[in-house]
Amino acid sequence: MPNPVSYYKISPRNLEVENTRLNSLINDVFEVVDKDIDFSKYSFAVLFLQAQQPEYGMIGLCAYPGMLGWRTTDILKTKSGQVVNGGVAIFCYQAHLGTLFHDIAHIVGGVRQGKRMVPCLYDHDLQAKPGPLDKIWVEAQINMGFWDPMSCHFYKRELDPMGISSWTRLRLNWIDQTKVKTATLGKTTEYILGPLVDERSEVLTIKIPLTATTYYLIENRQLIGSDRYLPGSGILIMYADDSIAECRHGESPVKLINADPGTPHLEGAAFDIGKKDSYIDERNRLKIQLLEKTGNSYKIRIST
Repeated sequence: MPNPVSYYKISPRNLEVENTRLNSLINDVFEVVDKDIDFSKYSFAVLFLQAQQPEYGMIGLCAYPGMLGWRTTDILKTKSGQVVNGGVAIFCYQAHLGTLFHDIAHIVGGVRQGKRMVPCLYDHDLQAKPGPLDKIWVEAQINMGFWDPMSCHFYKRELDPMGISSWTRLRLNWIDQTKVKTATLGKTTEYILGPLVDERSEVLTIKIPLTATTYYLIENRQLIGSDRYLPGSGILIMYADDSIAECRHGESPVKLINADPGTPHLEGAAFDIGKKDSYIDERNRLKIQLLEKTGNSYKIRIST
């Protein structure tokens, strides 16, 4: 590289990142490898730095679609004119697997109608506050807590990342649509909801539309498979609003309904039999009730 890592160093706060430094790093890397790589063979590009987080500033990030925006493709060309497909992610060499998934999922999800299909699910404004990075990251996870790698990279660093929520799976088109059941407001219906990570489950997700853009999602998260490193287990109820693009100013395209507000950081968000087993939305005259649990599956009733 023509410059030391300090030349490219950026802020660890998303909202403070200098895009000129990102552009410099990407353009310098592409210039070095331009003659050796046929970029048309690849879906996206990933840069791994021989640097640690304090040296570079961030452990990982998605440059495009991300820090450099998602409404232009000007930066996705090499000096010789090769088009770099998909996007660009950047990581320090010791980035956690959850970090890799988080930023590459931005690229895989792509952009539709000017919006990232898979945005960050932590609050960008809270993440920009001053203070110790570890503490700030946890405090920014007000929407999905430790229940989705788009909200956090891991529950505990020594563990693998948690599995992916049904909301993120739907945005990535990584869920069997025949196993997504739609309930109708005003009608009483019951479903047997299997674990989200168990492909044998006949129902993986329940969707309850409210308006043209808002809806509830219900999923069953158990400590099995890729979900074995969650903060807990049970039924998650999420409120989603497709009109919201990014997590700014307290808004989010998806938020957990918290079954236990007394437990910090949404770690007790899951509903369960013998604990908090029902949720009522009085405005929409909706009741979601856990009737019983058999094995790892729950009988769920949707009613008025």
